[in-house]
Amino acid sequence: MSDSQQPPTILGPKRHGSSSVFRPENLLREARRQLGLPDESVPAVCALDPDGDIVRALRAAGRSHRAAGWACYHTEMDLTEQDGVSIGVVGLAVGAPFAVLVAEQLFASGCRLLVSVTSAGQITPVGPTPYFMLIDRALRDEGTSFHYLPPTTFADADAALADRAIASVSALPVTVHRGVAWTTDAPYRETEDAIAAACAHGALAVEMEAAALYAFAAARRRAVLCFAHVTNQMARIEGDFEKGDDAGARDALALIAAVARGAGFGT
Repeated sequence: MSDSQQPPTILGPKRHGSSSVFRPENLLREARRQLGLPDESVPAVCALDPDGDIVRALRAAGRSHRAAGWACYHTEMDLTEQDGVSIGVVGLAVGAPFAVLVAEQLFASGCRLLVSVTSAGQITPVGPTPYFMLIDRALRDEGTSFHYLPPTTFADADAALADRAIASVSALPVTVHRGVAWTTDAPYRETEDAIAAACAHGALAVEMEAAALYAFAAARRRAVLCFAHVTNQMARIEGDFEKGDDAGARDALALIAAVARGAGFGT
């Protein structure tokens, strides 16, 4: 069989149960040594803020401080408290590989629940934007998830965790839907055909991290939930990408805290 007839290596045979030689614990150890950082745990509840709006709003309001012991080479962590829940927020971890790199290090540093709130494009209307969507399954159209789980069409959220989360956010004064997202690692290849294919699989929105984070969570038995903040129609209309007050940060933090409390964290 010629090279052109071979399946892409991303879908080739992998030993998904084998341990990695390169481990997040070891990287963090060396980062602490090189950077002179204390060996401190991160909060039990952490959040990924790919757009960075939560971090910027917290800093502007003087509501956060830097986590001195967060030993990631590529990011900073902001510590804050929301509705009785201590939260470590990492901003600007955009895309599946980056999100999972950070997630691996978070759980190696003491995180027990990770909530991602990412900006997303609306592809199947369920109401006027902006609104949040609990992603209960993600269409795997990126590469990272296939290093964690064998090839399948979807990566699913933990059903029990998702059920608790949707119940916990029901009292919030924000709209939260639940459904399928399309995870892509090529945002500027969202062609009409690709959108139609995602819609045929039931996708309501498109984003860049959920499939990989859910595959990681399943493979590593970690508690991860992904929300899409559906804010746009991929700039096909004027005035797109509006998130609301504080660029949506206030609502996103309330959402994260509610999910944490529903999962048994916080007061």
